[in-house]
Amino acid sequence: MRPPELITYAQFMIGARFPFLVKGAPGVGKSDIIARAAASAGADLILSHPVVSDPTDFKGLPFPKADGTADFLPYGDLQRILSADKPTVFFLDDLGQASTSVQAACMQLLLARRINGHIVSDQVTFAAATNRREDKAAVTGLLEPVKSRFGAIIELEVNLKDWLKWALENDMPTELIAFIQLEPDYLTGFKPNKDLINSPSPRTIAAAGRQQQAGLPEAFEFQAFQGAAGEDFATKYCGFLKIYRELPSLDDIILNPTGCPVPANLSVQYAITVGLAKKMNPQNIAPICTYLDRLPDEMSIACMKDAVTKNGQLSKTRSYINWAVKKSDVFI
Repeated sequence: MRPPELITYAQFMIGARFPFLVKGAPGVGKSDIIARAAASAGADLILSHPVVSDPTDFKGLPFPKADGTADFLPYGDLQRILSADKPTVFFLDDLGQASTSVQAACMQLLLARRINGHIVSDQVTFAAATNRREDKAAVTGLLEPVKSRFGAIIELEVNLKDWLKWALENDMPTELIAFIQLEPDYLTGFKPNKDLINSPSPRTIAAAGRQQQAGLPEAFEFQAFQGAAGEDFATKYCGFLKIYRELPSLDDIILNPTGCPVPANLSVQYAITVGLAKKMNPQNIAPICTYLDRLPDEMSIACMKDAVTKNGQLSKTRSYINWAVKKSDVFI
């Protein structure tokens, strides 16, 4: 499933109290999507990391009783899911990296919803996430009885359109958005390795973008981007930035949409359209539409879609309506 589909599906599973597992490559947003689904469903989120847990975290500690016998005493997160009095998601992150003994301790909780005589609150939904074995992320697999206790195992797909929407909503740098539109394969470029280097993924690309947001000095860009998402990403992105920094001023384009030149370079056109999309508002949409009419249709449409994603009020303006009518034969 793509992220929007998975969020909606996860909300359904949370509402129905069905356990579910999300799998996918590292850094594609599995944890974030489950957290967003829990928030959208109005549920509290309890985040657990079984890979650093002990079986007693999920079954309780043996504790002597006055009659000379012993019982398992729940504590921590286990106590919270036993006593939950409002919708709650118990999220087992990176479950595939957990030891078999910890997975086995989770097993009874997932299906029987009880452990050592203690009953899990009916307000609780179990959710889990894991990388895949091929990702070389120390995932040895899941015990078959654990897998079968999930109502569904869903793989999260990476999609350019969804990433662009996220990037605009999270104010990622204009130049980074334009670059990924040109080089979308970097979103799925994760390659597991044993060296101390990162590979491109939505998470590592966002890390590069956040450094730019924070004012990363230009002198450190290559090393920073290489450290965030790998040498190939850094080389191509720094080359793109060199072109981007020679762009005509976006303010000049808005002030003189018929006189400012239209660059022939595809990379430059992408960068301009992303920049205009982020600057577009109901007051300047008219001159921007005039400039977009001079660009290839695919650039013009991409710009307007990005702008409306960021500011839905633009679709109600007269300039947008006129532009959409003119592009009705190619705009879907």
